[in-house]
Amino acid sequence: MKRRNFAHRPGCAVEATLDLIDGKWKGVILYHLQGGTQRFGELRRLMPGITQRMLTKQLRALEDDRLIVRTVYAEVPPRVEYRLSEVGESLRPVIDILKAWGESHRERLSCGPDPAAVQLPDRAA
Repeated sequence: MKRRNFAHRPGCAVEATLDLIDGKWKGVILYHLQGGTQRFGELRRLMPGITQRMLTKQLRALEDDRLIVRTVYAEVPPRVEYRLSEVGESLRPVIDILKAWGESHRERLSCGPDPAAVQLPDRAA
């Protein structure tokens, strides 16, 4: 785990937590791993906007911070799986709150409406 030099000051704990899940992708990766163990390719499909290089970098950072566990199976071709660690699991309520807040502010965040909630016209009519 990276050791951060956060002094004992107001906001320190918030700063330290945000440092662990900073950036565009770490929180999204943690969110998808809440659903269970995922292989690299599965994570890539769930996040079509991320490059292979960026996903690799973010997974390594999350592993270094002990938020996820990487398991390599000695198979041909090699199989690598990722899952939340115990510490990563403890972030579940934080990720859930971020998701709920984002959903309630979707329009404001330029995400647009939830595609599942959009009513399509009835083609049979």
